[in-house]
Amino acid sequence: MSGTKLVMGASGFLGSHVTRQLVERGDDVRVWIRQSSSTAAFDDLDVERHFGELEDDAALREAMKDVDTVFYCIVDTRAWLRDPTPLYATNVESLRHALDAAVEVGVPKFVFCSTVGTIASTKSGVADETMPHNWRRLGGDYIESRIQAEDLVLQYHREKGLPAIVLNVGTTYGPGDHGRTPHGNLVRSAALGRMPAYAKGGSMEVVGIEDAAAAFLLAEEHGRPGERYIVSEGFLSYKDLFDIAADEGGVAPPRFGIPHPVMRVMGAVGGGVSRVLRKDSVVSPTSVRLMHIQSALDHGKATRELGWQPTPTEGSIRAAVRWYLDQRKGARPA
Repeated sequence: MSGTKLVMGASGFLGSHVTRQLVERGDDVRVWIRQSSSTAAFDDLDVERHFGELEDDAALREAMKDVDTVFYCIVDTRAWLRDPTPLYATNVESLRHALDAAVEVGVPKFVFCSTVGTIASTKSGVADETMPHNWRRLGGDYIESRIQAEDLVLQYHREKGLPAIVLNVGTTYGPGDHGRTPHGNLVRSAALGRMPAYAKGGSMEVVGIEDAAAAFLLAEEHGRPGERYIVSEGFLSYKDLFDIAADEGGVAPPRFGIPHPVMRVMGAVGGGVSRVLRKDSVVSPTSVRLMHIQSALDHGKATRELGWQPTPTEGSIRAAVRWYLDQRKGARPA
């Protein structure tokens, strides 16, 4: 599609890949980033840079002026925060400013990055976009903030006519993870032989980063405003994730699986220590629940309506390992 595109969150893992694919497609691309944001992921691309904070309404309107599409990829994913205030500030309140600007300017299309964490879980079969969310109280403030964000986007579509499309993206893997995502760190550790154990029974929905970014471009062309699309290739256990990463890294995989009851005890201890020391802990009751609560999802709607055809995520995990190892050696990634 011709015209100018605005990518908000272009310094992030997914946003940088959306930016790259738009440029490769031949689009004129603007990026919205903070002055403090790293630009390493797109320094080699010819893009128009707009700097600002999401509370700066005038700057938002200026950045959105004369664009065909806004790709909104800004999210705070720090589910482990003891104080959840930043999660709601970024994921909900800052988003509201962007939505107001989009409505005021009259943006023709708004493609929003949500998460598979807003999709239902099922004990049998697979879940899809039609099922009401059924584990809200178990997901903690991170999931709550993402549900509120998605609800807000769809509310702006219904009540203010914003042509918004929601993409529910799985956990992304692949090269170009300049900011080192938490899940990318796990892959890197496993590839270096530094992952001694895995959460037994823990699984998640996964997708290659290039495939996820491609879904955003397809959503711009074929997505229906007001609709949600699952953008996740498959359901993968943590054991399989670490086995793939270790194999690509040429090291032994973690052999010890920590049973779920033990993980729950570890989560309780981590949460208690966090409260006593007033420090964030990535191991908490909520983080343990999130490792075990998700079920397999059906991305058939994205295939039927968007023409999205994801490749097996294993290839992206292996590509991520090669990229991390090249970075570690100081080599230029392919």
